[in-house]
Amino acid sequence: MSTPITVQYTTNAPAEKVWKALTDKNEMKSWYFDIQDFVLETGKEFNFYEPGGENKYHHHALILEVIPNEKLKHTWSYPDFSALKTIVTWELLPEGGQTVVKLTHEDIENFKELGEGFSRENFTEGWNTILGQSLKEYLEK
Repeated sequence: MSTPITVQYTTNAPAEKVWKALTDKNEMKSWYFDIQDFVLETGKEFNFYEPGGENKYHHHALILEVIPNEKLKHTWSYPDFSALKTIVTWELLPEGGQTVVKLTHEDIENFKELGEGFSRENFTEGWNTILGQSLKEYLEK
């Protein structure tokens, strides 16, 4: 049994505002990725590349679960490198006027054969930057 990566930060914003940042493709590109084909609906797929225009890493995802203002769960994979998938779950936990944003990335071991760029450490660092800096700064500005 593998241990998921869990990253959690408290933001000074209500859950509805966090949810909009997480699920509105126009807001996403300000702090996350530019995901042109994102549609917030279970069973929908979306694709994106890392920022910078190199388009080295094609990210593919399938939305598994949507609970508005509470939870977004989707697969996370790199079809150019592997047929294996991982699961990313975003959970929003309101606390007073603030929201705890908790991200869980499961089955990260599926990428261990792909090299250092796909390491647990790389993903942990990436998610900490995305949640702890990009999203937090975007929501609190």
